[in-house]
Amino acid sequence: MDPRRLTLDRLWVLGSVVGILVGAAFALADREGAADVAWALTTAIGAVPLLVRVTKGIWRREPGVDVIAVLAIVGSLALGEYLAGAVIVLMLASGQALESFAERRAHRELSALLERAPQQVHRYEDDALVTRPIEEVVLADRLFVKTGEVVPVDGVLEGDAVLDESALSGESRPGERPRGDPVRSGAVNAGPAFDLRATSTAADSTFAGIVRLVSEAEEHKAPFVRLADRYALIFIPITLVVAGLAWAISGDPVRALSVLVVATPCPLILAVPIAVVAGISRAAKRGVIVKGGGALETLARADTLLFDKTGTLTSGVPEVVDVESFGPDGADELLRLAASLDQVSPHVLAGSIVRAALRRGAVLEFPRDAHERYGAGIEGAVGGRKVALGTSEFVGGGAPLPRRARDVRRRTMLDGSSCVFVGIDGQVAGAIVVDDPIRPDTPRVIRSLRRAGINRVVMVTGDHPDVAESVGAALGVDRILSERAPDEKVEAVAAERDHGVVVMVGDGLNDAPALASADVGVAMGARGATASSEAADIVLVVDRLDRLVDAITIAKRTSMIAVQSVLLGMGLAFGAMAFGAFGLFTPVVGAVIQELIDVAAILNALRALGGDRTAPPAHGVTDLAERFRREHAEFAPELQRIRETADRLEAMDPPTLGRELEAVRVFLAERLPEHEEDEESVVYPVVAGLVGGEDPMSSMARAHVEISHLTRVYLRLLEDLPPEGPGPEDLMDLRRVLYGLHAILRLHFAQEEEAYAWLSADEPVAAG
Repeated sequence: MDPRRLTLDRLWVLGSVVGILVGAAFALADREGAADVAWALTTAIGAVPLLVRVTKGIWRREPGVDVIAVLAIVGSLALGEYLAGAVIVLMLASGQALESFAERRAHRELSALLERAPQQVHRYEDDALVTRPIEEVVLADRLFVKTGEVVPVDGVLEGDAVLDESALSGESRPGERPRGDPVRSGAVNAGPAFDLRATSTAADSTFAGIVRLVSEAEEHKAPFVRLADRYALIFIPITLVVAGLAWAISGDPVRALSVLVVATPCPLILAVPIAVVAGISRAAKRGVIVKGGGALETLARADTLLFDKTGTLTSGVPEVVDVESFGPDGADELLRLAASLDQVSPHVLAGSIVRAALRRGAVLEFPRDAHERYGAGIEGAVGGRKVALGTSEFVGGGAPLPRRARDVRRRTMLDGSSCVFVGIDGQVAGAIVVDDPIRPDTPRVIRSLRRAGINRVVMVTGDHPDVAESVGAALGVDRILSERAPDEKVEAVAAERDHGVVVMVGDGLNDAPALASADVGVAMGARGATASSEAADIVLVVDRLDRLVDAITIAKRTSMIAVQSVLLGMGLAFGAMAFGAFGLFTPVVGAVIQELIDVAAILNALRALGGDRTAPPAHGVTDLAERFRREHAEFAPELQRIRETADRLEAMDPPTLGRELEAVRVFLAERLPEHEEDEESVVYPVVAGLVGGEDPMSSMARAHVEISHLTRVYLRLLEDLPPEGPGPEDLMDLRRVLYGLHAILRLHFAQEEEAYAWLSADEPVAAG
């Protein structure tokens, strides 16, 4: 808020108080003439700011209820009600000061974010640590971040760190981050000092982008304010009619003045903007940047949601889940060659393949003569061998695929994952299976969105129909639009407007046109999707989809409170006007009543800052959720092994089959039971206590029983295998049990992941 406005507001109040007190002193000394002069001067001088404001409004063709205040002041001077005029000025000044206080209160979270912007950095220069302005940071600078300092720019950790990212994410729990992790600017160092390698300049950093978004949010004027002005256009003529009738019927102009005084100024112009700003501030605290009240108002009326898939409904970080070798090169060598070539590829899956190879300890070589064909693949030379990555047609040159390659392709189509074929020296040598898993909280979020008033959910993506159908069916969306280019996403947004107000949610460059064309564009901006963030009306600065539910809940609550403030202010004012018309109070008393109406409406508007009725889970609870989520991630390869073993029972030689069956046995009989016992004894009671109801975890516990049953069947089948190896009937039974185990474990883990995501959602926003 402008400091000059605060100073003027204080001077206005102080001058009014001094003028009234001076007049009162003269009145007590029986100097009525001097008292009237003091009060008249107070009225005239105090009316100047109001006249300036009304003149500006008329010039902009935005007349408001301040016109009534001018009439009341003029009337008080004309009728000799100088004390009433002075009290009106005091009430106007104090009301303006109260509005300023309320706005400061509403802007608190936004202002705190802006004030935290770092101005200096500590940079290593010739082995010395030098403090420099943040504007001097360039890429690859090595910086030193002290305990308690804000991370100045985006970078990569050169040591372990403990970071508080609450200003960015709305999550208050500090988190430990290992060496090599990327860090966003704006986080606070909550642990020992650490070194940081800069990956952005100050102007391009995450925090600078958020500050720009906040600045935009503060500059927008809300449609709610225009709505209040429309109510004012109704209020003004009614006020004038009541005042005119009171004068005409009674013949007493003081009654008309009482009516004008009690209607001055209507709390519409105070409370409604405060409610909107409070809602924006509340959203900012949850990690949601709303670019003005217009977006908040429109979001409150939304009933159709369009989601991009990758990075929005899914994690957006593809991971290698399997490497299949069809030739003499083993899986590790196949992955090493593929990753070496992919080092120079900008493709979205290239980074996943390189990371997977490095995690396995592969030593990568730099490729030569690399050429990439967009949408098909990349080829080049690695260590004297010709390597190709991409689609089956690109790698195989149009030749028929080996049977195992066809099996892998079919399996990935059924699973909704992606398959990158690897060619070595002209032969299809293997395949790398990459999966972009659905966010654990996505099913819960979609159900919550429907409860929040969203009637239609559409998934629009550029992915292949098979992949899109797999993800969309799992989430239960109403419509699936696949293989859509950016311009076709814009067309989809236009088509969905037939169903109501459309919200588009996306995270990538290709989503920016659709975000800009939607009634409300929401960007998942946590990973720095600059184009989508700039095009969007709302930015989720934390990489959690449930913040969208919070945003809609806050928008609806803010809308409700804003309308309540309008109705409350008008209702109280109309009632007081009726009493004034019958001469039940003087203009001075009417000014005091008007101030009480203002206070009531503003206090009601400030309710938009609150709304939380549920305490956040304790740190120990969120730690439990993280622990079991990590264990599920560790079990993912084991689930894949169960599926692959079932697929290849007949194809494996006896020694390989024996090793794979034994590995499955160790997982099912030794590792998994301990995990499930801990879940039932530790985390299930916590979730049940939070959810409430009678035995809410019974379905998950029942799944444990079924998993134990299938495990016992599998162990018995292993015991019954003949010494010479399994026969056709044995293989059939093994396959049936393995497929059953894979299906139930995958479903059960997904259910638990959803519960853990809910458990980790701190500080839920209440609906009412």
